[in-house]
This record gives sequence, structure tokens and C-alpha cells, in this order.
Amino acid sequence: MNTVVIAVLSIGLFAIGYRIYGERLAKIYGVDPKNVTPAHKQFDGVDYVPAKHWTILFGHHFASISGAAPIIGPVIAVSIWGWGPAILWIVLGTIFIGGVHDFGALMVSIRHNGSTVAEVAESVVSKRAKVIFTLFVLLALILVIAVFIYFCAKTLTADPRTVLPSLGLIPIAILVGHLMYNKKKRQRSATLIGLGLLVVMAIAGNFIPVSLGSNSQFLWSVLLLIYCYAASIAPVQLLLQPRDYLSSFLLLAGLVFGYLGIILSNAPAHIPAVTGWGTAKHPLWPMLFVTVACGAISGFHSLIASGTTSKQISSEADARKIGYGGMVAEGLVSTMALLCIVAGIANKDTLTGLLSAGGPGPIGAFGIGFGNLTKIFLGGFGGLIAVMILNAFILTTLDSATRIGRYLTQELFGIKNRYVSTFLVVLVSGWLGLSGKWLLLWPVFGAANQLVAGISLMIIGCWLLAKKGSARYALIPAVLMLITAIGALLFQMIGCLRTGEQLLALISALLLGLAIFVVLEILGRYKTKLIRNF
Repeated sequence: MNTVVIAVLSIGLFAIGYRIYGERLAKIYGVDPKNVTPAHKQFDGVDYVPAKHWTILFGHHFASISGAAPIIGPVIAVSIWGWGPAILWIVLGTIFIGGVHDFGALMVSIRHNGSTVAEVAESVVSKRAKVIFTLFVLLALILVIAVFIYFCAKTLTADPRTVLPSLGLIPIAILVGHLMYNKKKRQRSATLIGLGLLVVMAIAGNFIPVSLGSNSQFLWSVLLLIYCYAASIAPVQLLLQPRDYLSSFLLLAGLVFGYLGIILSNAPAHIPAVTGWGTAKHPLWPMLFVTVACGAISGFHSLIASGTTSKQISSEADARKIGYGGMVAEGLVSTMALLCIVAGIANKDTLTGLLSAGGPGPIGAFGIGFGNLTKIFLGGFGGLIAVMILNAFILTTLDSATRIGRYLTQELFGIKNRYVSTFLVVLVSGWLGLSGKWLLLWPVFGAANQLVAGISLMIIGCWLLAKKGSARYALIPAVLMLITAIGALLFQMIGCLRTGEQLLALISALLLGLAIFVVLEILGRYKTKLIRNF
């Protein structure tokens, strides 16, 4: 099948979903621009800071939720099951499940003074549900940080040309933030300065590769952990807002280049639509849905929406654009990544080799596919640009995940000192991330991530029940995600026990137990109302 046709159909469905389904959800969640948001009511200059414009906050939200996951998941899924099942799940999951989840988490948090979804659980379910869910989410965040530390260090090691542009974004973002918030420069002027400096860094990186030697994977991991610590305790307007805002331009440029490459190449799909029902280790259900992960729905998104975005949104009028629109934009990223693989890689065997232990991995495979499709107008720089963009978003995810981990650690253990609570999150994440077992960590992360999504949807549904809203829009996706994620986590736990990976089996069992407890707590309070809403 021609990949241009797939691209056009997917984009059309995303647009219809945003226009019709997103508008319907806005009415259900009761969006009201007259309400004063937490960013104004609880301004503190560190976490509660209204963004100067909705595009700046969209940049933060989009950059934080995207990361590398919507690239990695679809690449792996195509290699196992083909592109057909993956694209169906990406498009339909984004419109009817992922968008509902992200938009709902943002609105629920706004109505609870910027509280995280875990905190909201105390109000709508019980204090026990809050404590257990907070612990569950904290463990899931540690997996997020561990996985992305490994991937970012691997790409910086594999292609030293990406170091300068990837890390150069940090001081450039600080400069842009200083210009906008301290010097009161116009947003457009500060943006142009930042983007111009990024172009200079990208060119310089090609001529000045930075390598840390034979032990660079470990050294980069340690440096990235230090970055996580420093960035997550800094005021949001200093680094987080301007960096994520600039990063969003990178990703949007990547989207434009990627889809333009698909159209100009007019290439057919070199990899079959369906390659089978999977293997004994990778059955289509439930593993496809947790492998694609963030490409269709992600529990991590509810943590961003309720952890950082809700504390910076200036008006509820922007909630649909940022919440539902951000998820649709991520669906576009995942679709583009999938098409770059099926059109830019010669065949399935080549893709399998790229994903093997000795290959460059899923990010490297995406870079190759992207580079092949964009060669006509980017020359030999396409692959470099793709990896540079991904690294920028991994840094964004690391920062946001660590910051939210700090919030949850403070809530759960009563550690008021943000320096100590952040250190604990970074320490545990680093210990797990330095193990280098990404092939095992990724499915466990995916299952945990989808369980967070399922529970978050249940909490959103309970909030709607309490407000006498139409809760089935959240509850039906919640049940589907819970069944799938619990099945995947059980499958992973059994597999880890068989291969002797006792630590990962223990983590899986702990996550499973915590999730089941929260679900039972919700059922205990809302069983009758839940039955009536189905």
C-alpha cells in the first residue's frame, strides 16, 4: 500500500476527532473560560506560574508527553506485528481513548487547584486509594526515567554529532526564558533568537562531535541524572517553559519534514501490513497495546497534565487545545515514525537487524528511515536532525518526570525539602537505568504506563459521576485499558520469572498488586453508579 494514502487518511481522522469528539468532551468536562485557573490563584513563582501565551504551554505539554516513546513503540510494534495493527491502534486509540484521558486529567486537576491525579483520588475515592495510587505512579515514573536515561545516553554515544545541539538547547532555553520573563522581550523576538542559536548549534555539532570515550554510555547516564536533578528543582520559567517551548518547534519541524519526505518519496510500504499474531513472547494481545504505549495513550500524560501543565495554564479556554490537541499531535508523531520505518527501511529483515543487540536500536532505525525519506531536500543531514530532535524531547521527559516524582515523593513520604526528595527519585532511577536492560524494561514500563492510564481514566470517570456528568466516555476506555494492562503485566511477570529476571518480576508483581488494590477501592465506593453508567 502507498504510504501517502495511509498518511492522508490518518491525518484526516485526527482532524475530525479533534473537531467533533474533542468539542463533545469539552462540554462534558464543563470547560468555562470565566473560571480562574490555579496558575493565577496559587502563583508561587516556582511551580504555579501562568504561561505568557497558550502556545508556550502547549510547547511544554507537547514536548513533555512526546519524548521518545511515540517513536520507539511504533518502531518495535512494526517489527513484530507489521504496520496494520499498529496504525489502527494509534489512530483509534488517540481519538477515543488517549485524548479523553489527557483532556480529562487536565480538567480534573484544574478543578482541584492543580492537584495531581493521585491527589484527586483522595477527594473522589478515598485516602487509601490516594496513597496506593501515588506509590504506583512513583514506581512508574522511576521506570520512565530509567528507560529514557538509557536511550538518551545510547544516542549521544552512538552519534557524537548530536551532543552539541541536544545539550546546547539548555543554555539557549535559559537565555530565551530570561528575555521573555525578565527583560520582557516580545515572544516572537525571543523565539527567533532561540531558534537561530539552535540552528547554529546543529551546524556546529556536525563539525565538532563530542565523545566521552570508551565508557561514554555510563558517563552520559551519570551526567543526564545530574541534569535531571538540577532541572527539576529550578523554577519552571527559568528552564522548563522556554526549553519545552523551543523543543516544540523542533518536533513540529520534524513532523513537517517527515510528512513532506513521505509525500515526495511517494514510497510504498516495504514491510507487510500484518506479519502474524506475534510470537510466544509477543502475542498481539495484550502486548501490541503496551508496546505502542504513548503513541495511542499514556498514563504519563495524566501526570504531566495534572503535575505541571495544570499549574501553568492561564485560561480554561486553552484546555482542549493543550489537552486533547497535544494527544492528537502525539498521534501524528507516532504515525510519522511508523511510516518512516515502513517506507524508509528496505525490508523487515533489515529492521530486525537494526533492532538487534548490536544494532543502533529503535531510535537509530527511525533516524535511518527518516534520513532516507528526507534525503531529497535535507541531503545527508536527515538522520542527524531526527536523532537531535528526539534527544531534545528525551531531556524534556526526564526533567518533567523527575519534577513530578519530586511532587509525589513529598506527598507520599512527607519530605518537604525538594532537594532531598529529588535526590531520592534520581538515585533509584539511576540505579535501575544503569542496568542497561532496556529490552526488558520497555514492556514493563509500557504495561505500568497503561495501568496508570486505566486508573486515571477510572478516577476521571468517578469525578464525572460525582459531578453527575456523562461518565461512560471515560469509564469504557478505562475498563479496556485496565484489562489489557493487567494482562500485559501478568504476562511480563511470568516471562521475567522464567528468564530469571527476579527484580523485574518483583517490580511487575508490586505494580500489579497496587493497581488491583486501587481498582477494588474504586469499585467498593462506586459499584452501583458504575454499573448504571455502562
